[in-house]
Amino acid sequence: MTTVFKNALGGARRRFAAVAACAALLPLGFCATAAQAADAPYPAKAVKLLTNFPAGGPIDILARALADALQKDLKQPFIVDNRPGAGGNIGADLVAKSPADGYTVLLGIDTTFTINPHLYASMPFAAKDLKPLMIFSSSGLSFGVAGNVKAKTLPEFIAQAKAEPATFSSAGNGSPGHIAAEIFANETGAKITHVPYKGNAPAVLALMGDEVQAGILATPGLLPQVQSGKLRALAVTGRQRSPLLPQVPTVGELGLKNLEFEVLYLAMVPAATPEPVMQTLRASLQKAMALPEVKSRLATLDMVALGETGAAASDHLTASLARYGRIVKATGMKVD
Repeated sequence: MTTVFKNALGGARRRFAAVAACAALLPLGFCATAAQAADAPYPAKAVKLLTNFPAGGPIDILARALADALQKDLKQPFIVDNRPGAGGNIGADLVAKSPADGYTVLLGIDTTFTINPHLYASMPFAAKDLKPLMIFSSSGLSFGVAGNVKAKTLPEFIAQAKAEPATFSSAGNGSPGHIAAEIFANETGAKITHVPYKGNAPAVLALMGDEVQAGILATPGLLPQVQSGKLRALAVTGRQRSPLLPQVPTVGELGLKNLEFEVLYLAMVPAATPEPVMQTLRASLQKAMALPEVKSRLATLDMVALGETGAAASDHLTASLARYGRIVKATGMKVD
Protein backbone atom coordinates (compact mmCIF):
# COMPACT_ATOMS: atom_id res chain seq x y z
CA MET A 1 0.00 0.00 0.00
CA THR A 2 1.55 3.31 -1.04
CA THR A 3 2.20 6.14 1.41
CA VAL A 4 -0.11 8.45 -0.56
CA PHE A 5 -2.93 5.90 -0.44
CA LYS A 6 -2.38 5.33 3.31
CA ASN A 7 -2.57 9.06 3.98
CA ALA A 8 -5.71 9.40 1.87
CA LEU A 9 -7.31 6.42 3.60
CA GLY A 10 -6.36 7.77 7.04
CA GLY A 11 -7.89 11.14 6.21
CA ALA A 12 -11.10 9.51 4.99
CA ARG A 13 -11.34 7.45 8.18
CA ARG A 14 -10.91 10.55 10.34
CA ARG A 15 -13.60 12.40 8.44
CA PHE A 16 -15.96 9.42 8.66
CA ALA A 17 -15.37 9.06 12.41
CA ALA A 18 -16.04 12.75 12.99
CA VAL A 19 -19.32 12.58 11.06
CA ALA A 20 -20.39 9.30 12.69
CA ALA A 21 -19.73 10.63 16.17
CA CYS A 22 -22.10 13.53 15.78
CA ALA A 23 -24.61 12.23 13.23
CA ALA A 24 -27.01 10.89 15.83
CA LEU A 25 -26.98 14.09 17.83
CA LEU A 26 -26.42 17.02 15.55
CA PRO A 27 -27.82 18.39 12.27
CA LEU A 28 -25.89 17.39 9.16
CA GLY A 29 -24.50 20.91 8.78
CA PHE A 30 -22.70 20.58 12.10
CA CYS A 31 -21.42 17.14 11.17
CA ALA A 32 -19.87 18.51 7.99
CA THR A 33 -18.13 21.17 10.08
CA ALA A 34 -16.79 18.52 12.46
CA ALA A 35 -15.43 16.47 9.56
CA GLN A 36 -13.63 19.49 8.16
CA ALA A 37 -12.21 20.32 11.61
CA ALA A 38 -10.70 16.84 11.89
CA ASP A 39 -8.35 17.66 9.04
CA ALA A 40 -7.99 21.40 9.76
CA PRO A 41 -4.41 22.66 9.88
CA TYR A 42 -3.01 24.15 13.10
CA PRO A 43 -4.08 26.61 14.38
CA ALA A 44 -7.79 26.19 13.75
CA LYS A 45 -8.94 28.27 16.74
CA ALA A 46 -7.71 30.81 19.29
CA VAL A 47 -4.37 30.17 21.02
CA LYS A 48 -3.76 31.18 24.64
CA LEU A 49 -0.38 32.71 25.48
CA LEU A 50 -0.24 32.25 29.23
CA THR A 51 2.27 34.42 31.09
CA ASN A 52 3.14 33.43 34.65
CA PHE A 53 4.01 36.93 35.92
CA PRO A 54 1.79 40.00 36.45
CA ALA A 55 0.63 42.39 33.74
CA GLY A 56 2.88 45.36 33.05
CA GLY A 57 6.20 43.54 33.44
CA PRO A 58 8.72 42.82 30.66
CA ILE A 59 7.41 39.35 29.77
CA ASP A 60 3.83 40.65 29.62
CA ILE A 61 4.83 43.50 27.29
CA LEU A 62 6.81 41.12 25.08
CA ALA A 63 3.94 38.61 25.07
CA ARG A 64 1.51 41.21 23.76
CA ALA A 65 3.88 42.27 20.99
CA LEU A 66 4.36 38.64 19.93
CA ALA A 67 0.63 37.88 20.18
CA ASP A 68 -0.15 40.64 17.71
CA ALA A 69 2.47 39.38 15.24
CA LEU A 70 1.40 35.73 15.57
CA GLN A 71 -2.25 36.63 15.08
CA LYS A 72 -1.48 38.45 11.84
CA ASP A 73 0.68 35.62 10.55
CA LEU A 74 -1.41 32.60 11.53
CA LYS A 75 -4.85 34.22 11.11
CA GLN A 76 -6.20 33.15 14.49
CA PRO A 77 -6.57 35.06 17.78
CA PHE A 78 -3.60 34.84 20.18
CA ILE A 79 -4.82 35.82 23.64
CA VAL A 80 -2.50 36.82 26.49
CA ASP A 81 -3.61 35.44 29.86
CA ASN A 82 -1.72 36.50 33.03
CA ARG A 83 -1.54 33.84 35.77
CA PRO A 84 1.10 34.99 38.28
CA GLY A 85 2.05 33.46 41.62
CA ALA A 86 4.64 31.32 43.42
CA GLY A 87 7.56 32.56 41.34
CA GLY A 88 5.81 31.55 38.12
CA ASN A 89 4.96 28.03 39.32
CA ILE A 90 1.19 28.53 39.17
CA GLY A 91 1.11 29.56 35.52
CA ALA A 92 3.68 26.98 34.47
CA ASP A 93 1.68 24.24 36.18
CA LEU A 94 -1.48 25.27 34.34
CA VAL A 95 0.31 24.92 31.00
CA ALA A 96 1.97 21.64 32.01
CA LYS A 97 -1.47 20.17 32.72
CA SER A 98 -3.10 21.60 29.56
CA PRO A 99 -3.79 19.46 26.48
CA ALA A 100 -0.63 19.05 24.40
CA ASP A 101 -2.21 20.47 21.26
CA GLY A 102 -0.47 23.84 20.85
CA TYR A 103 -3.45 25.89 22.01
CA THR A 104 -1.91 26.80 25.39
CA VAL A 105 1.65 28.16 25.33
CA LEU A 106 3.62 29.45 28.30
CA LEU A 107 5.52 32.72 27.89
CA GLY A 108 7.72 33.31 30.90
CA ILE A 109 11.25 33.62 32.20
CA ASP A 110 13.83 30.97 32.96
CA THR A 111 13.83 31.37 36.75
CA THR A 112 10.69 29.25 37.08
CA PHE A 113 12.72 26.35 35.65
CA THR A 114 16.27 27.22 36.73
CA ILE A 115 15.85 28.67 40.25
CA ASN A 116 12.53 27.42 41.61
CA PRO A 117 13.47 23.70 41.54
CA HIS A 118 16.28 24.53 44.00
CA LEU A 119 14.20 26.97 46.05
CA TYR A 120 10.84 25.26 46.59
CA ALA A 121 10.55 22.09 48.69
CA SER A 122 8.24 20.65 46.03
CA MET A 123 7.21 21.72 42.56
CA PRO A 124 3.65 21.32 41.21
CA PHE A 125 4.98 20.02 37.89
CA ALA A 126 8.01 18.03 36.79
CA ALA A 127 10.71 19.27 34.42
CA LYS A 128 9.69 16.55 31.95
CA ASP A 129 6.16 17.99 31.74
CA LEU A 130 7.25 20.97 29.62
CA LYS A 131 9.77 21.54 26.85
CA PRO A 132 11.24 24.75 25.39
CA LEU A 133 9.79 26.09 22.19
CA MET A 134 12.14 29.08 21.98
CA ILE A 135 14.31 31.34 24.13
CA PHE A 136 13.46 34.70 22.60
CA SER A 137 15.87 37.03 24.31
CA SER A 138 17.91 37.87 27.37
CA SER A 139 18.40 40.96 29.46
CA GLY A 140 20.47 42.15 32.36
CA LEU A 141 19.16 44.01 35.39
CA SER A 142 19.91 47.38 36.94
CA PHE A 143 21.09 47.92 40.49
CA GLY A 144 18.92 50.80 41.68
CA VAL A 145 18.85 52.62 45.01
CA ALA A 146 16.32 54.95 46.59
CA GLY A 147 16.86 58.70 46.50
CA ASN A 148 17.55 58.85 50.25
CA VAL A 149 20.46 56.40 50.06
CA LYS A 150 23.75 58.24 50.65
CA ALA A 151 25.97 55.94 48.55
CA LYS A 152 26.65 57.32 45.08
CA THR A 153 28.56 54.31 43.72
CA LEU A 154 28.27 50.55 44.07
CA PRO A 155 31.50 50.24 46.12
CA GLU A 156 30.14 52.88 48.50
CA PHE A 157 26.85 50.99 48.79
CA ILE A 158 28.69 47.74 49.50
CA ALA A 159 30.61 49.41 52.34
CA GLN A 160 27.36 50.83 53.69
CA ALA A 161 25.58 47.43 53.53
CA LYS A 162 28.47 45.72 55.31
CA ALA A 163 28.08 48.14 58.20
CA GLU A 164 24.28 48.01 58.33
CA PRO A 165 21.86 45.57 56.58
CA ALA A 166 20.24 46.95 53.45
CA THR A 167 16.69 46.16 52.35
CA PHE A 168 16.12 44.90 48.78
CA SER A 169 12.83 44.69 46.93
CA SER A 170 12.13 42.05 44.29
CA ALA A 171 9.29 40.86 42.08
CA GLY A 172 8.78 37.92 44.44
CA ASN A 173 10.43 34.83 45.85
CA GLY A 174 12.58 33.14 43.24
CA SER A 175 12.42 36.15 40.92
CA PRO A 176 15.54 37.47 39.15
CA GLY A 177 15.77 40.33 41.64
CA HIS A 178 15.68 37.90 44.55
CA ILE A 179 18.55 35.71 43.37
CA ALA A 180 20.52 38.74 42.13
CA ALA A 181 20.32 40.25 45.62
CA GLU A 182 21.47 36.97 47.16
CA ILE A 183 24.38 36.76 44.69
CA PHE A 184 25.30 40.34 45.65
CA ALA A 185 25.34 39.49 49.36
CA ASN A 186 27.26 36.24 48.85
CA GLU A 187 29.95 37.80 46.64
CA THR A 188 30.51 41.04 48.57
CA GLY A 189 29.81 40.19 52.20
CA ALA A 190 27.04 42.80 52.32
CA LYS A 191 24.12 42.17 54.67
CA ILE A 192 20.68 42.27 53.09
CA THR A 193 17.02 41.79 53.96
CA HIS A 194 14.91 40.57 51.06
CA VAL A 195 11.41 42.06 50.72
CA PRO A 196 9.31 40.28 48.03
CA TYR A 197 6.53 42.09 46.15
CA LYS A 198 3.97 40.84 43.64
CA GLY A 199 5.70 41.85 40.43
CA ASN A 200 8.40 44.14 39.09
CA ALA A 201 6.22 47.27 39.06
CA PRO A 202 5.32 47.05 42.80
CA ALA A 203 9.01 46.40 43.57
CA VAL A 204 9.95 49.64 41.79
CA LEU A 205 7.16 51.55 43.57
CA ALA A 206 8.48 50.29 46.91
CA LEU A 207 11.89 51.66 46.02
CA MET A 208 10.41 55.01 45.03
CA GLY A 209 8.41 55.15 48.26
CA ASP A 210 11.52 54.51 50.40
CA GLU A 211 10.02 51.25 51.69
CA VAL A 212 13.32 49.62 50.74
CA GLN A 213 16.81 50.91 50.00
CA ALA A 214 17.72 48.97 46.86
CA GLY A 215 16.57 46.61 44.16
CA ILE A 216 18.24 44.73 41.30
CA LEU A 217 15.37 44.96 38.86
CA ALA A 218 14.44 45.03 35.18
CA THR A 219 15.98 48.13 33.59
CA PRO A 220 12.85 49.38 31.73
CA GLY A 221 10.90 49.58 34.99
CA LEU A 222 13.63 51.60 36.68
CA LEU A 223 14.53 53.80 33.71
CA PRO A 224 11.83 56.53 34.00
CA GLN A 225 12.55 56.97 37.70
CA VAL A 226 16.31 57.08 37.12
CA GLN A 227 15.85 59.65 34.34
CA SER A 228 13.65 61.77 36.62
CA GLY A 229 16.24 61.66 39.40
CA LYS A 230 13.95 59.87 41.85
CA LEU A 231 16.16 56.75 41.83
CA ARG A 232 19.84 56.17 41.08
CA ALA A 233 21.29 53.31 39.03
CA LEU A 234 24.68 52.21 40.39
CA ALA A 235 25.43 49.35 37.97
CA VAL A 236 23.95 46.93 35.44
CA THR A 237 24.34 43.16 35.63
CA GLY A 238 24.82 42.47 31.91
CA ARG A 239 28.15 41.77 30.24
CA GLN A 240 27.81 45.05 28.34
CA ARG A 241 26.42 48.44 29.27
CA SER A 242 22.72 48.90 28.67
CA PRO A 243 21.84 51.12 25.68
CA LEU A 244 19.11 52.55 27.91
CA LEU A 245 21.63 53.55 30.61
CA PRO A 246 24.92 53.97 28.74
CA GLN A 247 26.47 56.06 31.52
CA VAL A 248 26.02 53.31 34.13
CA PRO A 249 28.94 50.84 34.54
CA THR A 250 28.60 47.07 34.42
CA VAL A 251 29.36 45.01 37.51
CA GLY A 252 32.27 43.53 35.53
CA GLU A 253 33.78 46.99 35.02
CA LEU A 254 33.61 47.46 38.78
CA GLY A 255 35.59 44.25 39.36
CA LEU A 256 32.51 42.21 40.38
CA LYS A 257 32.21 39.83 37.44
CA ASN A 258 30.54 37.15 39.57
CA LEU A 259 27.56 39.49 39.89
CA GLU A 260 26.81 39.22 36.16
CA PHE A 261 23.28 37.98 35.75
CA GLU A 262 20.89 37.53 32.83
CA VAL A 263 17.19 36.81 32.55
CA LEU A 264 16.02 34.55 29.74
CA TYR A 265 12.60 35.14 28.14
CA LEU A 266 11.12 31.97 26.69
CA ALA A 267 8.15 29.96 25.44
CA MET A 268 7.38 26.47 26.74
CA VAL A 269 4.75 23.92 25.69
CA PRO A 270 3.48 20.64 27.18
CA ALA A 271 6.05 17.94 26.51
CA ALA A 272 3.76 15.82 24.32
CA THR A 273 2.99 18.66 21.90
CA PRO A 274 3.37 17.29 18.33
CA GLU A 275 6.48 18.41 16.48
CA PRO A 276 4.53 19.72 13.44
CA VAL A 277 2.62 22.06 15.75
CA MET A 278 5.87 23.20 17.35
CA GLN A 279 7.38 23.78 13.91
CA THR A 280 4.44 26.01 12.95
CA LEU A 281 4.78 28.04 16.15
CA ARG A 282 8.58 28.30 15.85
CA ALA A 283 8.39 29.47 12.25
CA SER A 284 5.84 32.15 13.11
CA LEU A 285 7.81 33.25 16.17
CA GLN A 286 10.96 33.55 14.07
CA LYS A 287 9.08 35.76 11.62
CA ALA A 288 7.79 37.84 14.53
CA MET A 289 11.27 38.31 16.00
CA ALA A 290 12.45 39.69 12.64
CA LEU A 291 9.72 42.36 12.45
CA PRO A 292 10.90 45.98 12.94
CA GLU A 293 8.16 46.66 15.49
CA VAL A 294 9.15 43.63 17.60
CA LYS A 295 12.84 44.52 17.36
CA SER A 296 11.94 48.00 18.53
CA ARG A 297 9.97 46.56 21.45
CA LEU A 298 12.93 44.38 22.45
CA ALA A 299 15.17 47.46 22.45
CA THR A 300 12.81 49.41 24.71
CA LEU A 301 12.79 46.41 27.09
CA ASP A 302 16.62 46.31 27.16
CA MET A 303 16.57 42.84 25.61
CA VAL A 304 19.08 41.13 23.32
CA ALA A 305 17.46 38.82 20.75
CA LEU A 306 18.55 35.16 20.94
CA GLY A 307 16.01 33.00 19.11
CA GLU A 308 17.41 29.77 20.54
CA THR A 309 15.50 26.55 19.85
CA GLY A 310 16.04 22.81 20.19
CA ALA A 311 19.25 21.60 21.81
CA ALA A 312 20.66 25.14 22.13
CA ALA A 313 17.68 26.23 24.24
CA SER A 314 17.75 23.07 26.37
CA ASP A 315 21.51 23.34 26.97
CA HIS A 316 21.21 27.02 27.97
CA LEU A 317 18.53 26.19 30.55
CA THR A 318 20.49 23.19 31.85
CA ALA A 319 23.61 25.33 32.38
CA SER A 320 21.59 27.99 34.21
CA LEU A 321 19.90 25.36 36.37
CA ALA A 322 23.31 24.04 37.48
CA ARG A 323 24.72 27.53 38.17
CA TYR A 324 21.75 28.65 40.25
CA GLY A 325 21.78 25.38 42.17
CA ARG A 326 25.28 26.20 43.34
CA ILE A 327 24.24 29.75 44.23
CA VAL A 328 21.13 28.71 46.18
CA LYS A 329 23.19 26.19 48.15
CA ALA A 330 25.98 28.69 48.85
CA THR A 331 23.65 31.50 49.93
CA GLY A 332 21.11 29.46 51.84
CA MET A 333 18.47 31.29 49.80
CA LYS A 334 14.93 30.43 50.92
CA VAL A 335 11.32 31.17 50.10
CA ASP A 336 10.28 33.79 52.68
